[in-house]
Amino acid sequence: MSKDLQVAVIGGGSWATAIAKILVTNEESINWYMRRQEQIDEFIRLSKNPSYLTGVKFDLDRIRFTSNINELVRTSDIIIFATPSPFLKQHLKKLRRKLEKKIIVSAIKGIVPDENMIVSDYFEQVYGVAKDNIAVLAGPCHAEEVALERLSYLTVGCSSRERARNLAKKFSTPYIKTAISDDIVGIEYSSVMKNIYAISVGICHGLKYGDNFQAVLLSNAIQEINRFCNAVNPMHRDINESAYLGDLLVTSYSKFSRNRLFGTMIGKGYSVKTAQIEMEMIAEGYYATKCIYEINEKYQVNMPIVNAVYEILYNRNSPTLEIRRLSELLK
Repeated sequence: MSKDLQVAVIGGGSWATAIAKILVTNEESINWYMRRQEQIDEFIRLSKNPSYLTGVKFDLDRIRFTSNINELVRTSDIIIFATPSPFLKQHLKKLRRKLEKKIIVSAIKGIVPDENMIVSDYFEQVYGVAKDNIAVLAGPCHAEEVALERLSYLTVGCSSRERARNLAKKFSTPYIKTAISDDIVGIEYSSVMKNIYAISVGICHGLKYGDNFQAVLLSNAIQEINRFCNAVNPMHRDINESAYLGDLLVTSYSKFSRNRLFGTMIGKGYSVKTAQIEMEMIAEGYYATKCIYEINEKYQVNMPIVNAVYEILYNRNSPTLEIRRLSELLK
């Protein structure tokens, strides 16, 4: 991979902002797409994102902003998608340029709704991007801690280990350690599912279950992830690596976790709609719950935690009763 390939970021939220902060450490310049021109104008005026990670100042000379996705694709070689999964198709709707020759990196921790496809499969099947040109970025890595330059770890997943290594270099900084993996499907599904389990932890926290129960819940959750990944993509993987277990733990326990916060509100009696309005942020796990539940109708993996969260969020079953039932199934 040539060093002078132009890197681009798509998205205007906290994770996109954190990724841009990492990239400008290593790249001479980056391209950055945001959907709303007014957000770009305000960013340029303040030298920072007006809405997310507002403590991070940027050198604007090293950033080329655009609200035109076709212009971004035309001038970029490596395109990093960091938008909430429910909005991905909305961004791509205006795309007229081909993506086949581009290197696509998904930093999206969600599934494409309606199609019920992980993002890597979506780009391969819908946009004709070759497997070796698709990579995923996995945690554990909260945007807020990247902003504070606290030591964090990222895993780059790609079927081409050489491409994964080259991409990993672009994300390596004194405060970001990187690893690579060829388990792109397992990493991506794990990144999606950990948001569901973070919601389950939040629900239990809202219902005043203690740390003891939450520890048992998460030890069962990582087993669910392992069973599901083995069913969907059987291969050797160490589920205890940070891209799987580490990402699950940080999303479930961190004060920065919007999925845990969303679950806590549900546990305290908020409706889904009220919780979403009050948060003013996307809790990916809400959408992931329905997608994984429906995908599992094909695989029939034993996933009682996912089922319980689905019943609470989509069938409006009582959180108290569902978690009580779930507690009888955990070991």
